[in-house]
Amino acid sequence: MIKGLAIMRRRKVVVRKEEPPRKTTTNSSLTITTVRYGECQRNHAASIGGYVVDGCREFMASGEEGTSGALACAACGCHRNFHRREVETE
Repeated sequence: MIKGLAIMRRRKVVVRKEEPPRKTTTNSSLTITTVRYGECQRNHAASIGGYVVDGCREFMASGEEGTSGALACAACGCHRNFHRREVETE
């Protein structure tokens, strides 16, 4: 470190958010479907024939619902489609 100069560090604030449950009605029952996005499965070494994932464990939207940031992960920067989709139906 050079004397008199301070090192600035970047901080990223992450807001976790899940998609709201969807309610669909059928003939005689109510079905609630909850969608959650898990670990990132993007292969960062595909172009050189390898297999490397970044270790991101859960999708966290980097923007509000309805914006383009809602589809980008705040932790790894990947699109939501690279994350494992987990669907629960009640």
